[in-house]
Amino acid sequence: MIGRRNFITLLGSAAAAWPVAARAQQKLPTIGFVGGLRSNYSQWIADFAQRLRELGWVDGRTVAIETRWAEGRDERYGEIAAEFVRLKMDVIVAMGTPATVAAREATSAVPIIFVAVNDPVGTGLVASLPRPGRNITGLANQHSDLAGKRIELLREIVPNFRRLSVLGNVANPANLLEMDNVQTVARNLGLEVTSFQFRRAEDIVLAFEASKGLADAVYVCADPLANSNRIRINTLAVGARLPTMHGFREYVEAGGLISYGPNVPDLMRRAGDLVDKVLRGTKPGDIPVEQPTKFDIVINLTTAKTLGLRIPDSFLLRADEVIE
Repeated sequence: MIGRRNFITLLGSAAAAWPVAARAQQKLPTIGFVGGLRSNYSQWIADFAQRLRELGWVDGRTVAIETRWAEGRDERYGEIAAEFVRLKMDVIVAMGTPATVAAREATSAVPIIFVAVNDPVGTGLVASLPRPGRNITGLANQHSDLAGKRIELLREIVPNFRRLSVLGNVANPANLLEMDNVQTVARNLGLEVTSFQFRRAEDIVLAFEASKGLADAVYVCADPLANSNRIRINTLAVGARLPTMHGFREYVEAGGLISYGPNVPDLMRRAGDLVDKVLRGTKPGDIPVEQPTKFDIVINLTTAKTLGLRIPDSFLLRADEVIE
């Protein structure tokens, strides 16, 4: 027989233990993050997770983050998106246009936050920037809008710059839009412009062989497949004595000449803000698509010297980062 005092003690212990057991059985909100190369995204994921922590979402305690990587294979995006839907993710965070297209095709119910998508309206991902609609919103990267600025930067540092080649993955709808935009801008500036396309890594060598003698510089459209082959692209470019323009610093770190584009760590932190809103009940389609607010110029002086280019001091002073 249990005495009254012991009964009260047992009851108190059970009451104290119940919330712990309940929390252990409760499913944490789960974020599925899909990106290109694991090796490229580790710091970006850290920026994203840090912002979530600041907002009260601690991985493993108040939220769970599942990461998946395409590793240069575009077909993986569809497989990952289907897996995330099957696992009943609360939010899918998609890095880049191919990942976002795959996520949107996989679900009309799971909220999707995209990051660094070029022209989400032009690619049909959202109805409009102020009211994206459906289950999707995110952060654009404005690559098409930045084409003029990038070409102007090349004109500052490439002597006798008259001919431009544009290299892009035509399997990526965002690259198609950007390539068209670059050609239009370049021609309006009086440049001769040619485009060279690839769909597979094997096509990149052929594209550079075709561009021999036709260009004074190469504009490389940012893309997961290009990113995974950025060392190959830059090696071929240096071998052909061709300066390259890129959209992200990672390409310049891998031997490209120059990049001008949005600051990705800032985009990742702002993606954390959007995820926070969705997890707290806001519908993605009611959250306006955001544009970049920070842009970086990064230049590789070692590559410039290899190409025999002298970069003006005034240009170096404007650069956000100089790689030597």
